[in-house]
Amino acid sequence: MRELKRMLKARGITYADLGRRIGLSEPSVKRMFSRASITLGRLERVCRAIDATVLEVARLAGGNGSPAADTLSWDQEAELAANPGLLGCFYLLINGRRPAELANELSVDDRQVRRWLAQLNALGLVELRSRYRAKITTAPSIAWRKDGPVRALYEAQVRKEFLHSAFAAGGEALHFRSAELSDASSQTLIKKIERLASDFRDLADLDRSLPSREKRSFAVLVACRPWVFSMFEGLKRTAAQ
Repeated sequence: MRELKRMLKARGITYADLGRRIGLSEPSVKRMFSRASITLGRLERVCRAIDATVLEVARLAGGNGSPAADTLSWDQEAELAANPGLLGCFYLLINGRRPAELANELSVDDRQVRRWLAQLNALGLVELRSRYRAKITTAPSIAWRKDGPVRALYEAQVRKEFLHSAFAAGGEALHFRSAELSDASSQTLIKKIERLASDFRDLADLDRSLPSREKRSFAVLVACRPWVFSMFEGLKRTAAQ
């Protein structure tokens, strides 16, 4: 039931929406979740209504109940930042690629892939089950350290490449807003941004097991800070003079 709630939140489906899809009233859906009681038949209907399978729910619920870490240690980041191939290997693995797919994706031979897997295992980022089987030990979406090696190395390049777009194609969006906010409102905004980042992580986790042909790499950049457009600062100085 915990994983079903998480899926509903990630998909933006309310209890009322779910009720309409499975033929129950909103109060009945709330009772179902509050009592944490559901028949297998109803579970199957709920899963179909949210475009999931019972197997997916069972797989997610089979974890230890604690979310995997979405931050790495300084040393782990330093090792990844020092080796672009290793970082690329790690990125593909946390997004659901099988080790057998990595050689083709990264244009290297199998021996190199095995070396990278051994390095990631030594770093504690994967559990190596065999030469070509590895279990990821982190979340699918990593929040890189603000002052860490990965951001220090790639941040300027990432910002330039990511923002070099008109954001007008399908699946793209860019919204810029500027206004005067109170301290209370700014804190509310920051909490909403943090929830959005959490939702992004949940969606990545839910889609990790999908085959690569059914998904593509997405990135989200969300930021806010006290700021005054330089044009207005210039007008203020002119007026003062």
